[in-house]
Amino acid sequence: MSARPASARPSVRPRKALLTTPLATALAVAGAVALTACDSGTSDGRADRPAGFVQGKDGTATVPAADRTRAPDLSGSTTRGAPLDVSRYRGGVVVLNVWSSTCGPCIAEAPALAKVARSTRSKGVRFVGINTGDTGTTQATSFEKQHAMPYPSLFDPAGKLLLRFPKGVLNPQFVPATIVLDKQGRPAARAIGSVGEDTLRAMIAPLLKEK
Repeated sequence: MSARPASARPSVRPRKALLTTPLATALAVAGAVALTACDSGTSDGRADRPAGFVQGKDGTATVPAADRTRAPDLSGSTTRGAPLDVSRYRGGVVVLNVWSSTCGPCIAEAPALAKVARSTRSKGVRFVGINTGDTGTTQATSFEKQHAMPYPSLFDPAGKLLLRFPKGVLNPQFVPATIVLDKQGRPAARAIGSVGEDTLRAMIAPLLKEK
């Protein structure tokens, strides 16, 4: 009578372990993915590539003029509490940069963004940041002051502005990201991850030549 329960026990325990181990692994992977909201740009873009974007060899993606669609309404309060509507810059090239003050790649690209913003302003180029992920404006404004950012940023802690874009244009999980709008206010170029000065200029230059 006692032999039967004893023999049953070993067969149950290993089976239970085999069932829980994959679950624990899946949870661990999910947790790791959640922690990569500030991403360095290693995504291959397949999951968030919208129709019309053509991936380039330099890591940027562009949209032919004939395939471009108008960007959504991007308006609200800046990190300093001032109202801002991106549509007021229509007629010129606009560079949108999504960033967070605690994001390492965002810190790395800040000098290039500030430099290019200053040097292209006379050509009608306007830069606008979209600050997301920060819980308060104090963090964001400290970042702007520390890196001498010469342009405003919309305060978007929950990423609601990003979700206004058509699916695949911007993924709130990938920060930093840069979108360049053409003179008609349409997304024309995109870079996921930290961008350098040369990349920024290469994204902007062709759009300045368009009417």
